[in-house]
Amino acid sequence: MKTVLRIIVCLLIGWRAVAQDHIFVETESFENKGGWVIDQQSFVVIGSSYLMAHGMGRPVKDATTTVSFPKKGKYQLWVRTKDWAPFPKGPGKFQVVLDGKPVNTIFGESGSDAWKWYPGGEIDVKTDQLKLALHDLTGFNGRCDAILFTNAPKFTPPDKPAELTAFRNKLLNLTDKPAEAGNYDLVVVGGGIAGTCAAISASRMGLKVALIQDRPVLGGNNSSEVRVHLRGDVDKNHYPKLGRIVREMDNGDPGNGHPDGQEYGDTRKTDIVKAERNITLYLNTHVHKIEKKGNAITAVIGRDIATNKEVRFTGTYFSDCTGDGTLGHLARADYRFGRESKAETGESLAAEKADDFTLGTSNLWASLERDTATSFPETPWALPFSDEYHIDEARSDWQWETGFGNFNTITDAEKIRDHNLRAIFGNWSYLKNNKKEKYGKRELAWVAYIGGKRESRRLLGDHILTQMDIQEGKQHPDGTVTATWTIDLHFPDSKNSKYFEGQEFFAGTKHIKVAPYTIPYRCLYSKNINNLFMAGRNISTTHVAFGSTRVMRTCGMMGEVVGFAAYVAKKYNTSPRGVYQEHLPEFMAIIKDEPTAAKP
Repeated sequence: MKTVLRIIVCLLIGWRAVAQDHIFVETESFENKGGWVIDQQSFVVIGSSYLMAHGMGRPVKDATTTVSFPKKGKYQLWVRTKDWAPFPKGPGKFQVVLDGKPVNTIFGESGSDAWKWYPGGEIDVKTDQLKLALHDLTGFNGRCDAILFTNAPKFTPPDKPAELTAFRNKLLNLTDKPAEAGNYDLVVVGGGIAGTCAAISASRMGLKVALIQDRPVLGGNNSSEVRVHLRGDVDKNHYPKLGRIVREMDNGDPGNGHPDGQEYGDTRKTDIVKAERNITLYLNTHVHKIEKKGNAITAVIGRDIATNKEVRFTGTYFSDCTGDGTLGHLARADYRFGRESKAETGESLAAEKADDFTLGTSNLWASLERDTATSFPETPWALPFSDEYHIDEARSDWQWETGFGNFNTITDAEKIRDHNLRAIFGNWSYLKNNKKEKYGKRELAWVAYIGGKRESRRLLGDHILTQMDIQEGKQHPDGTVTATWTIDLHFPDSKNSKYFEGQEFFAGTKHIKVAPYTIPYRCLYSKNINNLFMAGRNISTTHVAFGSTRVMRTCGMMGEVVGFAAYVAKKYNTSPRGVYQEHLPEFMAIIKDEPTAAKP
């Protein structure tokens, strides 16, 4: 009897093992991405990167990989995707192809803009491996997060964020300890102009630095992925030493949205960083976890946006140069989001009531003249344009902007980008099909799929810069970066609001000129996280003051200051605040480049 029971138990265990085989495939980990691109901008919402077919209306090449199966037999196919423009059905259609044969279901046209698992039917696996492909049908931004093969009966993969994350991590073996990247004097998170300058500055002062960037290129908004030109002056400094590294990063002024991405100097920036012997560069690494001891960060954990492998960085000091204040948010640093009221700040330019209004996100684009006429399809799913209202231009500028309090620039990043795409493609379709004499031979040459953000979280320091600081030219003992940009606060263009109320994608502004002024060092470190610096558009300002400090040459000089401050902090084993309270004369001597300043 015992023998029979043992046989039954073994059979049940074996049946359960077979029945619960899950093969989880992250699309961003495909061996060959083809013409599909990796998008990690919504990691905070869906917990993952995904692949997107960004072909500007022309189908892209297949993304392919090989999938190994532990057992042959029947499997259910599930595909995690969405219809990004369900008006009523969007254009992001694609197929899943197995060993050259597409499955029957067409994905990406469900009429729902929620990320969900969709069934793809049963497949019969007769070999140990299958070639898996994503086949784009339109070139209009179809997207796929993951693919699951399962032989568990009546199994539906989880969609709730926490359950999906646990499921994903388990099947990808991400529950194990991440690889150790080592210990650093300064860990810089964010590889835009501010973060890159911070890393270089600290490196040249002798610090061991990790520079972590969540995209394959450096430069952030000034990269070939976003293509925003640098603004703010570096030649009006009270302290001419500041801005030297910014000048090295500067690849000239190609304007906004130049059709040739090389004009933005990705290679130049990377080469400069790689020449620094004290910097270890980690591209394609999204920081999504931190470790703390008391009120200090001890480590950050980043996930490779393609392979999903995790890496842990320990450090003495950390700098949040993410723009979104991501690191500060993870560490529970104090921050503000949106506009303060006049009553709170005393600023004449502040809002009457506090709200969540922020400057928006731009996706720039450009077209080029061709030798022969080209076509572009009708776009019933896009924003509607007409003879009465359309935007008659062949290349965008900064005004193509979505946000303005209608969307949260962090949690709605994908929606904002998609809204911008609906505006771009809808307007271009109108121009191509209704103004053929002018646009018949023009073709979309480039459209950004990475959003160029302006405003989100502002981390609070020991000083919050205000409109009065700027316009009154207040002299602070720790005044460092000289800023020159106007108070430049965007708002929806009135004509755009008339035709797209609540869905604006085009901005206006009123430039309020200022005399060169200095930003206090106390705006560049957190008031409640003991070892956190910040540089870039997430520093300690009011919404109004942010309108002037946010441009990239100014942000780059902030990074340079952070590098010098980290050097002084390490030298005396003190905090960023301790640099101000206990070592300000020495720190300012370095900023002023005085001969008596401390050297590494």
